[in-house]
Amino acid sequence: MLNMNPLSCIRRLKVPIASVMQYVNGNPLTNPAPISFTVYENCNINHHTRGYAFKSDLKIKWIRPTKIPCYLPEKSGDTETFPKLDLSSIPSTFQASKELQSADELVRRLFTINFLPKSWVRKEYEKMLIDRVKRHAFDTNSPEVLISRMTARIRYLQRHISEIPKDVRARVVCKEMIDRRKKHLKNLRKVDYKLFEWLLEKLNIIYRPPPKRFHWITRKESLRKLTRRYCLGIRQERILAYKKHLESQQEKFLIDKIESLNWIRKEELACGFEVTVKEEDIEEVQRKLEQLRLKKKSPQKEEVVKIPYNPEALGLDL
Repeated sequence: MLNMNPLSCIRRLKVPIASVMQYVNGNPLTNPAPISFTVYENCNINHHTRGYAFKSDLKIKWIRPTKIPCYLPEKSGDTETFPKLDLSSIPSTFQASKELQSADELVRRLFTINFLPKSWVRKEYEKMLIDRVKRHAFDTNSPEVLISRMTARIRYLQRHISEIPKDVRARVVCKEMIDRRKKHLKNLRKVDYKLFEWLLEKLNIIYRPPPKRFHWITRKESLRKLTRRYCLGIRQERILAYKKHLESQQEKFLIDKIESLNWIRKEELACGFEVTVKEEDIEEVQRKLEQLRLKKKSPQKEEVVKIPYNPEALGLDL
């Protein structure tokens, strides 16, 4: 059977459109509340009103935070960058060679870092870091040496990525090296915390432990926080405005109170009743009135509304 337009079927049966519309609009199964179904004489249009896609009138703007790649020093925790080494110097591997010391100047120049492969630059920096943390002269496999060797490679790759950003393989290798170093640091932190702190200080690394619960930053939740913060700000402003309004009427209120207390005291004395209003009460109100007038004369700083970020105040369970 061919699929046909329902409106064309109605026209073939010669059924009045008004009677069909009366049945469709009155039937809750064919016309539920959130959806408005409209049939026109010439065409069929389904118009769905989506209540969840409304645009708020609040002046709240949310900008998604920029994602920091994991291979950058800001994320890896390396506060020290790869240094600029003297390319005209001879590497430490060849410095003890007697043949090189007695060789010609041209030969000595060929053995400088400038004429050697790029990996020798990294090796020199590795040796610098290892000399900071090694336990003895023959230390090559301790946790401190392993971490310092990985740190040198990470910083060398970070400098390489900053010069050639499109090198995808270098980014992948750098990320793997950062994860491997983080694993070694985590194990060292569990075993020997004092050594862990000393190593971070020597290598200039900031260690950030993994969070207990991973939490995605979403637009919906961020807008909820900003909206509740905005509402708290409006409430604080209105409370301060009402407080200032009451303070402006305080002087008149105290004057009326003094007059009322004097009148009540005179009436009680005239009628011979027990005096309930004492002179000390009237003097205390007058003292408050004088203090208020002195306070108004002295300059005052305006109160600034500061709303600290507090998840409990915002109604969030984080």
